[in-house]
Amino acid sequence: MIHVPGNRVSPTEPLALRVRKGLTAAALLGAASGAWAVSDLPGGPAVRQLDLHPAVTRIASAQQDLHHMMMYICIVIFVAVFGVMFYSIFAHRKSKGHKAADFHESTTVEIVWTIVPFLIVIGMALPATKVVVAQKDTTNADLTIKATGMQWKWGYEYIKGDGEGIQFVSTLDASQRALSDAGTPQGDNYLLKVDNALVVPVDKKIRIITTANDVIHSFMVPAFGIKQDAIPGFVRDTWFRAEKIGDYYGQCVELCGKEHAYMPIHVKVLSAEDYAKWVDDKHKQMQALADDPNKVWTQDELIARGEKVYTANCAACHQPNGKGGGAIKALDGSAKVLSDDAKVQIDVLLNGQNNTMPPWKQILSDTEIAAVITYTKNHWSNKTGQTVQPAEVLAARK
Repeated sequence: MIHVPGNRVSPTEPLALRVRKGLTAAALLGAASGAWAVSDLPGGPAVRQLDLHPAVTRIASAQQDLHHMMMYICIVIFVAVFGVMFYSIFAHRKSKGHKAADFHESTTVEIVWTIVPFLIVIGMALPATKVVVAQKDTTNADLTIKATGMQWKWGYEYIKGDGEGIQFVSTLDASQRALSDAGTPQGDNYLLKVDNALVVPVDKKIRIITTANDVIHSFMVPAFGIKQDAIPGFVRDTWFRAEKIGDYYGQCVELCGKEHAYMPIHVKVLSAEDYAKWVDDKHKQMQALADDPNKVWTQDELIARGEKVYTANCAACHQPNGKGGGAIKALDGSAKVLSDDAKVQIDVLLNGQNNTMPPWKQILSDTEIAAVITYTKNHWSNKTGQTVQPAEVLAARK
């Protein structure tokens, strides 16, 4: 609410003065609205959206049809029940001399109010069951992708189909984090922009396997009509077949911690040709990044590499200054980081810790883990002078 100083209206004020104050308030309100103006985000939320997202899969379309059908049935029942009730109250009120009927029971009425609701429920259950069965059928998928929820990002691994072997982590874009920290939201995709989008081909059945490595998360993309919990130690699955090329957005919809709002999902649907090109480029990038774990790096090289790994994967929880916060342990001055035995920190990175620190052995390479450990051991107030080589991490994996 916008408050305009001195804008209290008095009945004794001249009309012209009251009008002028009203126009001033309206101008300020318009200026404030313009400063926060946003537009619809294709594939994402729309301004003043009342209905479900525009569907781009048959399942999502069927869900919308069900939604509308149920709404119409509820409206008809509402009008019928309350119509009879209000008519009875009005037409048979005591002031007109009506008296309540005196009867004990009516077999006919009881049969009617049993059979009619039963038929309504059956009429609603049959189409709903058909849709539920269809959305649970994950067989014969063209592409299988594992989505692993973690605080607070998504890890994607292409398990079967074109792109098999590709894996990466998708995190909220750093620019979005900066806007949030500054309290200056901007853009139609505010808090939905990621550094690495999940890429899939159009008109292909995509099976999504969900799990988590810390707490319960939930994978949801409204335009696809999918929502599946990601539970530590369990595997769940869902599927979609996008019928339209474009960008589609979702979020983790299970409260998973203090940065739950910073865990977006961005799915990029490409044509078959563009997807094949993306797969080829991604494989080339992975080959280029594949480091020889037996290579010996200088400390400066590891620190420079480790800073990039830390910024992309660790800073969101441990903070850029290494101070952590809440349940997140500080790395600056940490006994495990300062320990002369590098295996202590290597074990934490590989296997996680206390259901708070996720394991990174499936996400980061030996070189990346060695680099980020070397970086933390020689940054902030941690001046240990220690260097951890990739070969040490490789040995700890075995």
